[in-house]
Amino acid sequence: MQSSLSMPTERSAKPSAWRSSSLYGYWKHRYLTLLLLPAIIYFIVFHYVPIYGIQIAFKQYRFMDGISGSPWVGLEHFRYLFSLDSFWLVLRNTLILSLLKFAAGFPAPILFAVLLNELRSLLFQRLVQTVTFFPHFISWVIMAGVLIQFLSPSIGPVNHLLKLLGFSPVFFVGDPDWFRWVLVFSDVWKDLGWGAIVYLAAIAGINPELYEVAKVDGAGRLQRMLHITLPGIAPVVTVMLILSVGKLIQDDFDQVFNLLNPAVYQVGDVLSTYTYRSGVEQLKYSFATAVGLFKNVISLLLVLGANWAANRFNRSGLW
Repeated sequence: MQSSLSMPTERSAKPSAWRSSSLYGYWKHRYLTLLLLPAIIYFIVFHYVPIYGIQIAFKQYRFMDGISGSPWVGLEHFRYLFSLDSFWLVLRNTLILSLLKFAAGFPAPILFAVLLNELRSLLFQRLVQTVTFFPHFISWVIMAGVLIQFLSPSIGPVNHLLKLLGFSPVFFVGDPDWFRWVLVFSDVWKDLGWGAIVYLAAIAGINPELYEVAKVDGAGRLQRMLHITLPGIAPVVTVMLILSVGKLIQDDFDQVFNLLNPAVYQVGDVLSTYTYRSGVEQLKYSFATAVGLFKNVISLLLVLGANWAANRFNRSGLW
């Protein structure tokens, strides 16, 4: 009789233990988990599995011998890399270009999202969003062709306007003094609307009652932006700042490769194009992998440093 009374208790304990486990949440939302599965497979196949090939940065890779059969050379490729004057030139170009893009491109989506949020006409707001989002979905192959024609010294409308104003035409894409600015402003223009999506979502999460109370207290639009909107999206801005700092050593290969020409190599050649020429054109696979590994290690250190600083000052780091 005693054992028969204890059986329901044991059976009822099993479902509660299952429901409290972390796996139950995935089972309960199994259809949403299935939707996430393709993204997980993508990252595993194209981001984690290729990590196995990093070891060729420490080997003299030979195609016929494969990765495991190629001889080990240790840090030889890194010593050779740091001894090249060309490497320090492309590293300098990468840092200068990344800092310019960061200075112009990071605050631009924040300002755009805040101003877009202040538009009273919902229809006009949607129109502006559509127009600014559209360039993000155009590949740099097409975008580069448009920019080259648009900035052409002979048929481009920009130089035609300069001529009407009495100035000499400028070959923006082929002039070392202008090429970096072409890369910076074309990058901002292409990703302005797309980058603002995160901040618009953060603004939508701010309690509307705060704005109503501020209006009652006599706060104007600028005051509401400064004291409600910007502080409300500050945690999101911090997270995006950390991720942006990690990209300071990175560059947009598609953009630079499609706009780069021999006339601007001294200011436009960056690490990604340098790696491309070494690995694909010159078949120096181990050397190109060493360059890529150097970039990734520096990016990791930058992210860790930015996250530490964020936690130290306002405790809004990623972890």
